[in-house]
Amino acid sequence: MGSVTVTGGTGYMGRSLIERLIAAGHQVTALARASSTGKVPKGARIVEGSALNADDIANALTDGCTLVLLVGTPHPSPSKAQQFQEVDLASVRAAAEAIKRSSVAHVVYVSVAHPAPVMAAYIAVRTEGERLLRETGVPLTVLRPWYVLGPGHWWPIALIPFYKLFEQIPSKRDTALRLGLVTHAQMVSALASAVDNAPAATRVVDVPAIRAASDRR
Repeated sequence: MGSVTVTGGTGYMGRSLIERLIAAGHQVTALARASSTGKVPKGARIVEGSALNADDIANALTDGCTLVLLVGTPHPSPSKAQQFQEVDLASVRAAAEAIKRSSVAHVVYVSVAHPAPVMAAYIAVRTEGERLLRETGVPLTVLRPWYVLGPGHWWPIALIPFYKLFEQIPSKRDTALRLGLVTHAQMVSALASAVDNAPAATRVVDVPAIRAASDRR
């Protein structure tokens, strides 16, 4: 198994992913602020620093590693447009700069499903993040969930019957699938699968593919 560096490793999906990767035999480095190092799962190498600082990210990278980018504003909403710029996009800009001066072999980035009729500011930032990472020339896997159901993130579960209905209507099926819900477990499985299967250039993993990756594991 190879080496993996994770930013955002103490967050919603990061801790579970790190635990999964360590259990599978990967050597994992977590970049974390000093105040958050206690949240990093046991077995990971910890590098103290900020995911908004290119030097700190570069310091956490190892030769030929996979870099997983999970930094993001918690509970995104239209009212958080400024945070998307100051945190989400700033972290990708810093990562892209660090990647260009390193020997990273593969980047895994959690974006968002698009196009979509809402969350324009969030989608714009994540789309720009995809562009910045593609321009590094490093093989890139982009995961595009719409909403990830899990602890503290259950409110859309009431919409599942409507999704099922729309999936049966030919004119709405593609949209319903692209903007479908995935679970926390499915996302962690899809991220782990992405780490293990680097593409030659850029690969986009949409909602149906996220669900399929979970089914295969």
